[in-house]
Amino acid sequence: MIKAGICSVTLAKHSVEEVLETVVRAGLQGIEWGGNGHVPHGDVECARRVRNLTEEAGLSVSSYGSYYKAGVSEADGLSFQSVLDSAVALGAPTIRVWAGDRNTADAETTFIQSVVDDTIRIAERAADHGISITFEFHGGSLTDCNETAVLFADRVRHPNVFFSWQPPHGYTLEQGLEGLKGLLPRLSTVHMYHWTIGSYEKNMLNETVRPLVYPDDFYRHPLEDGEDRILAYCETIQTTGRDHFMLLEFVKNDSMEQLLVDGKRLSSLLRKSTPQLV
Repeated sequence: MIKAGICSVTLAKHSVEEVLETVVRAGLQGIEWGGNGHVPHGDVECARRVRNLTEEAGLSVSSYGSYYKAGVSEADGLSFQSVLDSAVALGAPTIRVWAGDRNTADAETTFIQSVVDDTIRIAERAADHGISITFEFHGGSLTDCNETAVLFADRVRHPNVFFSWQPPHGYTLEQGLEGLKGLLPRLSTVHMYHWTIGSYEKNMLNETVRPLVYPDDFYRHPLEDGEDRILAYCETIQTTGRDHFMLLEFVKNDSMEQLLVDGKRLSSLLRKSTPQLV
């Protein structure tokens, strides 16, 4: 079953209390609390407070959205222990991390191996607390596209390592589904939004004649505009037979009002993709 939730970074400018109130009003079930804002890495007291408030609101902590970069962060001053301490206090079942700090095409073999080695280290440390590791699917890391995400997953065959997924910018539905299916055996959470790049009307990744500029060439849309595409993703994810959180992110204009609309739309799509819930 897929449960509907939100990444707290979507409402980064709002307080924990405001996030909780909005999530409840939107009819969502869980929150990925971010380590770069609402629940800072290593602030255990804050994590405990947020956990209590989340549970009191009748919501689940889906994950801890850390910004720990395997193979990089320890040397940069962010210890995994501080991230783990927060995740434990928060009651998070999984910690979202990043696979290094560069795309696979820009990474040397020794760097890739350092990311793999660190991944195994943190996965085993987290396992001691019953917490899994979930890798972000994102540019600027070793999971920057369909092919590299699957390749990195093959390199890290650890039972406590899983993968997140989100719709890649500039991909057709078929291309998106291909990447999603490649990660299904080890899929954890999913980040969901509806964007187009290059033009407001359609994705134009392969038609641009210059590098895309953020945010000028990135357009956010209401979730309902991508309903057919999102429903196809939901139906594919349902085939795992496992529980997943689908987390709203990057709503149009970072608007609470849009979040309320998108939250209800996401819940409707999840019901459509699960026949027994219709």
